Amino acid sequence: MEIQEKREVPSLLKKILAIDAYISNAFVNRVEHFLPLKQLKIHYRALEISCHGIVWLVTTLMFIWVLANKNYYQLQVNLFIGLILDIILVAVLKAITRRRRPSTNDDIFCIGPDKYSFPSGHASRATFIVYTFIYLWPVALLCVPSLLAWSFSISMSRILMRRHHILDVLAGIALGIFEGLLIGYIYLEQETCVNLVSWITDEKMSGAEYDV
Repeated sequence: MEIQEKREVPSLLKKILAIDAYISNAFVNRVEHFLPLKQLKIHYRALEISCHGIVWLVTTLMFIWVLANKNYYQLQVNLFIGLILDIILVAVLKAITRRRRPSTNDDIFCIGPDKYSFPSGHASRATFIVYTFIYLWPVALLCVPSLLAWSFSISMSRILMRRHHILDVLAGIALGIFEGLLIGYIYLEQETCVNLVSWITDEKMSGAEYDV
């Protein structure tokens, strides 16, 4: 049985990652001098849960069945597809890069590729969700500042909790924008989404015809 050789990281990339790790650690240490970190940790945890992939997948599916409102099916279906896409892309990139997290991760949902750091799945997901509600399914302008503040807080909390380095978060934000652009390109029409939900739930929509 052949022993798999440890892959070698190019020296330039090593330097970039080392600088990123140093700056990230210095930034967190500096912030901890000004913020009551122990008091804020509960808020970081709440932010972490508010953007967890499992939470968003389950919530999106739940609202499809609970609301059962055809007017929202286009948003819900496209959002669900985007969330699945985000999970797949993040998992693949983490499995390829295999960059270790800054510190021991106590996230009970953190298994498999998610034990790695690059890119930040929370940052990509938060960015994609905000992109969806600003460009794909525009909400009232009054809600935009809150969405942006939530997304920014998610990204910052990932660094301050030492879940990710700064480059991990920046890469996650870039990935989230890419996902938003991709979903916008393949965005499913209202009728398609209604028919898809109807087919999955095996329900007859008003005006639809089925062969018996």
